[in-house]
Amino acid sequence: MKYGVLGDVHSNLSALEEALAEMDRRGVDVVVSVGDVVGYGAAPSETIQLLRDRNVWVVKGNHDAACVGDEDDRYFNRYAREAVRWTRSTLGGDELDWLRALPMTLELEHCHVAHGTLDSPEAYEYTLGVQNARPSIDHMSKQVCFVGHSHIPVTILLPSESPTRVALAPDPFLDLTEAHRAIVNVGSVGQPRDEDPRLAMGIYDVDAATIEIVRREYDIEREAARIRAAGLPNVLADRLWLGL
Repeated sequence: MKYGVLGDVHSNLSALEEALAEMDRRGVDVVVSVGDVVGYGAAPSETIQLLRDRNVWVVKGNHDAACVGDEDDRYFNRYAREAVRWTRSTLGGDELDWLRALPMTLELEHCHVAHGTLDSPEAYEYTLGVQNARPSIDHMSKQVCFVGHSHIPVTILLPSESPTRVALAPDPFLDLTEAHRAIVNVGSVGQPRDEDPRLAMGIYDVDAATIEIVRREYDIEREAARIRAAGLPNVLADRLWLGL
């Protein structure tokens, strides 16, 4: 059994298409998304349609929530706020209803999925390291929980031999055989922020007990041009080249 894990897509259609193609090449059985499928990018309708066509399991991110009025966009920075309001005006009623109906968390057969944290998903807090990971770990009944929100790959482990010690695991290839719990952020598909402009995604092989964070090139120019053509702030296009 293999899961494909989509980090924050943010309406980046070219990156999403490449991520799904790579998952197909690797024989993924189930695809999950940690939310923020819209915002920043200029292909929200196409992104939503592709996720729906592929039966992707999706949770609600803060940008998704802001687009349907469930989150106050006044707390967003200026560029994010402009993108949210543009997205809201662009999407149709059925697409907005789909975003509105997304769950805050998912518990699947082999993993949990949340956007920020598992213990208080509605707060949209960041899971950045060992300091704030413990509440989510205490809510886990599965070995693995996938999160997003920060756009930066990180794995937080609770080792089986030391269940009181929480540790960071920087390696992009993770062996779960000695992990009691693991919270994994695979990075962002559509807007990486770790100074690597390649899309980031995850492959969770249940049978092999491994998680791999995969990086792939995609057509950044196509998405940058789409953002500029939509009249969105140029910085949202330029940052794609920088991975910021």
